[in-house]
Amino acid sequence: MTSNPHDTAGEPDPLRALDPERLRRRTSMKWRTYPEDVLPLWVAEMDVPLAPPVVRALTDALALGDTGYPAGTAYAEALAGFAARRWGWDGIAVERTAIVPDVMLGVVEMLGLVTGPGDPVIVNPPVYPPFFTFVAHMDRRVVEAPLGADLRLDLAALEEAFVRATTGGGRAAYLLCSPHNPTGTVHTAAELAAVAELAERHGVRVVADEIHAPLVAPGVTFVPYPSVPGADRGLSLMSASKGWNLPGLKAALALAGPGAAAELAGLPEEVGHGASHLGVIAHTAALREATGWLDALLTGIRDNRRLLVDLLAEHLPGIRVHPAEATYLAWLDCRALGLGDDPAQVFLDRGRVALTAGPPFGTGGAGHARLNLATSPDILTEAVRRMAAAVK
Repeated sequence: MTSNPHDTAGEPDPLRALDPERLRRRTSMKWRTYPEDVLPLWVAEMDVPLAPPVVRALTDALALGDTGYPAGTAYAEALAGFAARRWGWDGIAVERTAIVPDVMLGVVEMLGLVTGPGDPVIVNPPVYPPFFTFVAHMDRRVVEAPLGADLRLDLAALEEAFVRATTGGGRAAYLLCSPHNPTGTVHTAAELAAVAELAERHGVRVVADEIHAPLVAPGVTFVPYPSVPGADRGLSLMSASKGWNLPGLKAALALAGPGAAAELAGLPEEVGHGASHLGVIAHTAALREATGWLDALLTGIRDNRRLLVDLLAEHLPGIRVHPAEATYLAWLDCRALGLGDDPAQVFLDRGRVALTAGPPFGTGGAGHARLNLATSPDILTEAVRRMAAAVK
């Protein structure tokens, strides 16, 4: 694997393009959930305009009336090309992919292929809250293998969880978040190879949520789980949704290793109909034509992450922010401030800043909050100012 190529020549920072007045005209969740006096730095939407190649592709499709059901392999081919250029990985076989409505619904479908009702699914808290809710809704049993004190995978805890999950026989799955949400950790090739070895030894099937893969910082190496030795029976979900701010244009891809190809082939065709055809068009255009836009975004996120560190050091030194290598999220340890299990509620009530509460992320979430960095430096600066005023 190679580190991300990174070239922002001629591309402006999309995080500086929109002011709050224009953002408040949006009707999606981020800017409409809270009253207008609240600065929203919570849900995973970015305060950016769409990448121009995506706008062109959608405009052309609408002009043609091309609004039917998705078909073909263009999305998978675009992801394969992106993976080869970006990560030095040419292992995406189009015939071992399937379109799914979005990553979490794809996770549900993949877990349905490899587990049954009542079977255990291992997760690494603190982790994306839908990992708990979707698994429970499927009538599967969550088994926690918490991250280590360094917020990296704890392989000993993972093996212990694998043993607990498989004692007595039966099927078990491991739902891997890579890169990890909320910490922004990028798992190394050695860590992922160890995961694959443990999974094979204990008969646990790995389903990897790799939705944040395009959002790896310049100079950091992302390793797709299916690329590591021993991951032949693994399943992965990828999408352009997070990297190009396309959550309202539903589309994702499921990828199977050679040992899971037959299972993926058994996915009902109707699952692919749940994706938006316009979503497939948008995601394909993003992966093929909008990597310069993505690089400019990643530079802006890196700058905002540095700004946040500086702002917290000046105004809220009691908050520790975990150094992240990916995502546009910041995991804030607020325990030293004495704000209780849910500091996000304090910042909302007293400071009118909306963050994502930590406790739903599971073990290790209490006393924490997740902050969305994908906004303008001005909004980020004002948010920290308000947060500091809230605890004086």
